[in-house]
Amino acid sequence: MRMKTLYTKDAERAGISRFPNFHRTGSIAGMKELYYGKNALLVRCGNYIYNVSSEPEIYYNIAH
Repeated sequence: MRMKTLYTKDAERAGISRFPNFHRTGSIAGMKELYYGKNALLVRCGNYIYNVSSEPEIYYNIAH
């Protein structure tokens, strides 16, 4: 599964808390299959994984 990491400082600037999320122990494959779609753009910040598909610039330009 493709997922990038977002540093806390960058996450605060991007307003990451407004995006749908789930805990890091959850199933990435399951969430993509049931809720987000297989092309969802996911970033991990701390203990949570966020779906930032509505703003792809976070995934492509800010996340590592």
